[in-house]
Amino acid sequence: MSDSTLSPVHLDKVVEALAENPALPPEFVRRLFAHRGDFGSVARRPDLTDDMIAEIVAADDCWLTHSLALNRALPHAFRMTLAEHPDPSIRAAVVIGADDAPRELFERLLGDADSRVREYLARSDHVPTDLRARLAADPDPEIRATLAQWWARAPEAVRRVLLTDAEESVRAAACATYYRRLPHPVPPADLLPALLADPVTRAGAVRHCALDADTARRLADDPDEEVRKELADHPDLPPPLRDRLAEDPNPLVALRVFARQDTPEPTRAAIHAQIVSEAPAQGRFTDLHVLDDDEFEREFLYDMARREIRTLRLPWVTAAPLPYVDSPYVCFRASAAMSDGLPAPVVARLLDDEESSVRTTMALHARDRIDPATAERVDRGYRPAKRTRWRPADDFPLPANVLRRLATDPDPRMRLLAPRDLDLPVELVLRLAADPDDGVRCAIASHPRLPTRELTRLLADPSEGVAVAAAANPDLPPVHMDRLLDLAGL
Repeated sequence: MSDSTLSPVHLDKVVEALAENPALPPEFVRRLFAHRGDFGSVARRPDLTDDMIAEIVAADDCWLTHSLALNRALPHAFRMTLAEHPDPSIRAAVVIGADDAPRELFERLLGDADSRVREYLARSDHVPTDLRARLAADPDPEIRATLAQWWARAPEAVRRVLLTDAEESVRAAACATYYRRLPHPVPPADLLPALLADPVTRAGAVRHCALDADTARRLADDPDEEVRKELADHPDLPPPLRDRLAEDPNPLVALRVFARQDTPEPTRAAIHAQIVSEAPAQGRFTDLHVLDDDEFEREFLYDMARREIRTLRLPWVTAAPLPYVDSPYVCFRASAAMSDGLPAPVVARLLDDEESSVRTTMALHARDRIDPATAERVDRGYRPAKRTRWRPADDFPLPANVLRRLATDPDPRMRLLAPRDLDLPVELVLRLAADPDDGVRCAIASHPRLPTRELTRLLADPSEGVAVAAAANPDLPPVHMDRLLDLAGL
């Protein structure tokens, strides 16, 4: 059997990727309207003609129409038509996709009977201010709470309404420690006494209040750990209460004391040692059935604290970094590395730090001092604290000669970079197309110098990600697109 007749192992996913291939001919786009193996991704294409859109609307397939409603390139006339669709999930999708819609669309949907539609209106920064403000009086408290969380820049009159709402959930959302948008709003000063007195808004109000001795003592005794966490951050916290919170049973409260500029070094060291020493035995945290509720909660909190202590970034350290470039705490060294004016020897030392986060942070704040060798070293040693698609090579592109050398690197993570050279020699392209690592084959599957024979072979790759990348490659010849549609019965 020749490569050109191999059937994809993941045919449905390959066809779904084909639907997003920018080089897909119009006649093939239409054939995909009948595909029911995905979520109607073909309807999200930005190049749909009015005739194609009308055909999708007339077909009234749930997933296809839903994807069309999400299409940000959809002409306004069709968006208005879908705003009248009987399926509320499609009307909600219209709101999500309506970045540049005129006022009349939002006016039409503002009184929608389905709460999902109004919820997305409450989230959207594209709704005109006066229309969005009406949602502060929505009969559904969940809509009002959503508005409070997502509209951080709401006019003061609107925030006052939400901060004094009769429903606890709305007030809690309006005066919180976290919002969905930045900058976080500041409550009106005259409302702060009531917000501090209210258990559901107290934590969110602490950072904004003037802290007298009586208030501080009362907040330090609050049973709500969120209140104590916010108090531990307050710049006017009296030292005796700071020291008391350093021994709080919740490590996340103590961690806030660790991060304070005025915390004595012995106290800071004790907090750090306590958090680090509470690391569970190998496999214990994943063996949940051996823990009772109290043990599980304790280990969970300490796990969160260990994660947070590594990712803390302290502005006061960044502002005066030199005393902290040799700190025993990773977060202090990373915070120092965020300074843009460090002397060259300090920059060199931090670029050679044992911790990946410190090296990477320093590189991002000393861009003019990063040569290709340093960029490669920083990327090679990059170990993110949490899952992310970003890597240092995204900000520090490596030259072609380095990328070509990396094509034969023993580390597949580094071989992944080689396809970024769009002029990569064909012999290296072929080598990477046969790489034992799925991720490397996936990266090369979209390369413009990948020969057709190899591209079509990757359509049948056992890895779904590789096959999908090959199908989305705009260099895939139409004859092979046609064959895939035939195989799918389209």
